[in-house]
Amino acid sequence: MDATFVIIGGGIAGISCAESIAFLEPSETIILITASPLIKAVTNIVPLGKLITQFDVEEHSMKSLIDMYPSIKVVHDTVTQVNKDSKSISTESGKTITYKKLCICTGARSKLICENNSRVMGIRDTESAEALVNKLKDAKRVAVIGNGGIATEVVHEVRGVEVMWIIKDKHISATFVDPGAAEFFQDRLLKKEPLEKKEPMKRMKYTITSGRSNKGGPALGPDWHDQLKLAGSNALPTSVKIEYESEVIKILNASEVPNNNEEWPMYIELNNGKIIGCDIIVSATGVIPNSNIIGLETLNKGNDDGFTVDWKLETSEKDIYAAGDVCSANWEIAQHWFQMRLWTQAHQMGRYAAKSMVYSFKNEEFMQDFCFELFTHVTKFFGYKVVLLGLYNGQKLNNDYEILLRVTKGHEYVKIILQNGKMQGAVLIGETDLEEMCENLILDQLDLSSYGEDLLNPEIDIEDYFD
Repeated sequence: MDATFVIIGGGIAGISCAESIAFLEPSETIILITASPLIKAVTNIVPLGKLITQFDVEEHSMKSLIDMYPSIKVVHDTVTQVNKDSKSISTESGKTITYKKLCICTGARSKLICENNSRVMGIRDTESAEALVNKLKDAKRVAVIGNGGIATEVVHEVRGVEVMWIIKDKHISATFVDPGAAEFFQDRLLKKEPLEKKEPMKRMKYTITSGRSNKGGPALGPDWHDQLKLAGSNALPTSVKIEYESEVIKILNASEVPNNNEEWPMYIELNNGKIIGCDIIVSATGVIPNSNIIGLETLNKGNDDGFTVDWKLETSEKDIYAAGDVCSANWEIAQHWFQMRLWTQAHQMGRYAAKSMVYSFKNEEFMQDFCFELFTHVTKFFGYKVVLLGLYNGQKLNNDYEILLRVTKGHEYVKIILQNGKMQGAVLIGETDLEEMCENLILDQLDLSSYGEDLLNPEIDIEDYFD
């Protein structure tokens, strides 16, 4: 088998890449190699600004992709080796596929705190999410380790079990939000605060003087839990207990726990000396790029083990590209962008890799995509819409910035990052309708000093100033 373009991986990056190549160069052959019988397709794309998009991720059959794009051929197989000299790929079933341009979109796998333990689970793809659903049916207590997006969603969605949330930070959801936003979420987490519209209760401005900014298979995508019932079978009230600034030292069995008054299938020992029993551990402490591909050992990798790519998303080997979680950005990064392994960037990178491969194949010049000028991410935490823009937690600013804050308890949380009077980032929680305005102000770098706190005054329609 041979094709002009070959993509390895049926996740968000891989499918976005294949679809975009088929659109840009429909006359050329495309082969998509995926180990999964289902593919991840981005659907219902809603633009919220120039670069901000909200979308769904759905699982589709391979046939649906082929029906829509006749130039794409899907090979349901596992890659065993890539020979970069002969530009050929070997698969588990014995196929040999040759390419002119190759894009690696193999994603990342969960970083587990303990390997080879059936009660320690990472959630990265549909299969692992469904496995958690089955495990929860007989569970009374679940320990969730980690403080990023997956951990946050699991803690919020799980019902009918006791949840022990182990985090190394001083506040919840630290990967994405600051202590103020974490406090805003806390009421929803504790099931005390309904989502209702209220008038703004407080608006404040302050300057950061210390502290530090935070930062398997195909990723699940937004709203992954909507189709899953994350509930125990026991008629237990849901409760969440949080262990702050804690890390797991080791996993114990019952015989290793002295003075044990409770009997659990497993225990975790924390660095604060506490020992906690549980039925299941959800390990959500990050991901590891799936870059261990035989034949590609000589490709340059970053400290995170991802294949380093230049501004064209090309690896250190000519004609081999990488996109999504498996790659590590290694070009001169724009001021208001940085890499995070999120479905948003997987989609953006997949589409851009397609453009890069097609233009390179045609020997045509092109510019880097504008999406790499501004970090954007739209998601949902604790039932709230969350939009993150630019340096939303003051990343790269060395604590030299001001914050404008507007909070309406149970309704919205708006945080604006300013440096020298210019907007550098924003966190928008709830239905704020400020996405496009903030995006424009970050990109345009207008001096907003004259507006002062009126920038977030709910009595003033500030958007009228910037139309």
